[in-house]
Amino acid sequence: MRSIYSLLFLLITLGLSSCSEKKPTLREQSFDEEWLFHRGDIVEGESSDLDDSQWRLVNLPHDWSIENIPGTNSPFTADAVTEVSGGFTVGGTGWYRKHFYVDAAEKGRCIAVAFDGVYMNADIWVNDRHVANHVYGYTAFELDITDYVRFGEKNLIAVRVKNEGLNCRWYTGSGIYRHTFLKITNPLHFETWGTFVTTPVATANKAEVCVQSILANTEKSTGKVILETQIVDKENRTVARKEQQVTLDNEGKIEVGHTLEVVSPQLWSTDNPYLYKVVNRLLQDNKIIDEECISIGIRSIAFSAENGFQLNGKSMKLKGGCIHHDNGLLGAKAFDRAEERKIELLKAAGFNALRLSHNPPSTALLNACDRLGMLVIDEAFDMWRQGHYKDDYGQYFDKLWKEDLHSMVARDRNHPCVIMWSIGNEIKNKETAEVVEVCRELTGFVKALDITRPVTAGVNSIVDATDDFLDTLDVCGYNYCLNRYESDAKRHPDRIIYASESYASQAYDYWKGVENHSWVIGDFIWTAFDYIGEASIGWCGYPLDKRIFPWNHANCGDLNLSGERRPQSYLRETLWSETPVSHIVVTPPVPSFPLNPDKADWSVWDFPDVVDYWNFPGYEGKKMTVSVYSNCEQVELFLNGESLGKQENTADKKNTLTWEVPYAHGILRAVSYNKGKEVGAATLESAGKIEKIRLSADRTEIVADGNDLSYITLELVDSKGIRNQLAEELVEFSIEGDATIEGVGNANPMSIESFVASSRKTWRGSNLLVVRSGKTSGKVIVTAKVQGLPVADITINQRSK
Repeated sequence: MRSIYSLLFLLITLGLSSCSEKKPTLREQSFDEEWLFHRGDIVEGESSDLDDSQWRLVNLPHDWSIENIPGTNSPFTADAVTEVSGGFTVGGTGWYRKHFYVDAAEKGRCIAVAFDGVYMNADIWVNDRHVANHVYGYTAFELDITDYVRFGEKNLIAVRVKNEGLNCRWYTGSGIYRHTFLKITNPLHFETWGTFVTTPVATANKAEVCVQSILANTEKSTGKVILETQIVDKENRTVARKEQQVTLDNEGKIEVGHTLEVVSPQLWSTDNPYLYKVVNRLLQDNKIIDEECISIGIRSIAFSAENGFQLNGKSMKLKGGCIHHDNGLLGAKAFDRAEERKIELLKAAGFNALRLSHNPPSTALLNACDRLGMLVIDEAFDMWRQGHYKDDYGQYFDKLWKEDLHSMVARDRNHPCVIMWSIGNEIKNKETAEVVEVCRELTGFVKALDITRPVTAGVNSIVDATDDFLDTLDVCGYNYCLNRYESDAKRHPDRIIYASESYASQAYDYWKGVENHSWVIGDFIWTAFDYIGEASIGWCGYPLDKRIFPWNHANCGDLNLSGERRPQSYLRETLWSETPVSHIVVTPPVPSFPLNPDKADWSVWDFPDVVDYWNFPGYEGKKMTVSVYSNCEQVELFLNGESLGKQENTADKKNTLTWEVPYAHGILRAVSYNKGKEVGAATLESAGKIEKIRLSADRTEIVADGNDLSYITLELVDSKGIRNQLAEELVEFSIEGDATIEGVGNANPMSIESFVASSRKTWRGSNLLVVRSGKTSGKVIVTAKVQGLPVADITINQRSK
């Protein structure tokens, strides 16, 4: 029955690096280092005769759109083709070349190169021969280059990337912005994305683990091999093992598999994201000829209108947010640590689920969600046949959707974090028979690859006539349709709903819509993390055009571009937290940014203009609106020790209590009460004169692998250590040691300063610096200078792998 969609299975992370010390060769190795890059098109850029000695050396991941536009000190321009959608950044065409060596001893093996994501329209050549074209900028792909490489010699791979025209509704980045890999395998090997693991039983007592794999038999060999499968726990103990003999029979592909039993398994959950490993091996003549080692999580999920969403048999609500794929001041570059930090910050802010809007993510992000316990709706497309712009994916949809949808599902179906497949967002003409049929076809295609998860989509402007479209889905995502929860449930009592997008300004109402209805399983705010592109929708709103330049951030995230929580995040915490929460904010006497007089009434992605500081020189004695977000029964506000009154947190106040307070330098304190007893307090203290620079790192120890990151927050603080959010000072950064500045920035949505410079003006008293590790262990010293202040430094220890 569609409305009761029970899913019991084991899911695995994609990670095919070998576990065995007996491996005959490194099956998969990073291909990220020592690429050469040229920004702009070039005739015969693939040619081995081309002199590339003056091209810039880059290590992937790389995004040229976040770099300065040539001849300027900024990545932004008012004349950008991307305009508001791309945050006034510039795409264009770029070339990458890499010279690499394949040992003569590898002759007879299969050679492949894998790309986790290239934005977009990439053409790939190896040794002057065209290998493939891959259009969609968000899906992973792998190319067999065995017949193109020269063994025992230097080889050349060239990639032309064309991010031309206006082709997306948000910032995309440009280039090879995710990881790449070189794979070397035996002619008989486990096919990429060919292993799928399910559990018909997954309980605290036992799990039946079915490991189904496809063997690629490229030479159509005959004979016999042994398939061995082990499940290993975190302590590296084997908890299950099986082997079987496989007969090769001249077929290019062979399906094989095992069912194993794990006794008393640790179940993966958001609170306990326990991961095992599956080790799959092929042996011939007692030698390992191929091996894959895969992280796995055992858990069950179920969906129904009666019980909502259940994880391991327990009902839970999805405290969700939508995110785009960029990493703020790093652009689209999908460093492992950048993706991990993003999930860490979102979990700390209370999220337990994310909708990956509106495209497949990096593998690194899903790996982080697996490790940290974040549920995921994995989404394929923002459009189908009818696109948004002339140069977008809509023109390729009919030709490529199967390839790209297969890439998403086959690559990601083994991640325990993924709980739903979304086949689209805000699809046009959804009430027509033509589009309903497309929806039915895509849903069926996904189910042919994975029947263990429901299919969903984000659907906007829902009316009764949308029923045919929604009926093709297992779970229905409602974009901004809170008013239809009850009426649609009466018409379709088996329909399972979640808010696939909602407004921050209506957070209270949307969450009550989840709490009060079993068939509404969650709410996904637009958006959880701020992003570049859709510039100023969270302030100026629609309609938008190039007149809003220099706006470049959306300015609508619970977390800002630097990863700091904005006021709306604290209001949401009062709704989600089971413990007492209070947070003080102030309506500034002058709007934080210039207002848009043409803002449409329906454009409500903005949140009330409030700040969490208490510094308003020149407004002494004038009344300021002070609000306290709280989930407690009563709140009493004090200014410099004097009570300004106690208020009841009645339902009509929606967790927002306000006072009119004559401004005076000092301390605001909100004391919260439940049943007449004090249960918590929040303070907001005026900052004094800036006395020093404070530097703090998210990690003071990083790995010397050339790819690790340390995020360093700079704050300008007074003698008490209180950050002065009125401070806008130029900061000069320098690094001593084997590391580099990967990015510098802040959360100012209107700044057009460089992200790749060694200096940056603070905004609201802060900057963020991202340091990328080198290859040498030792100390890295980061120094910050501001005119008139003592120099500050911080030490990062770089350790060998």
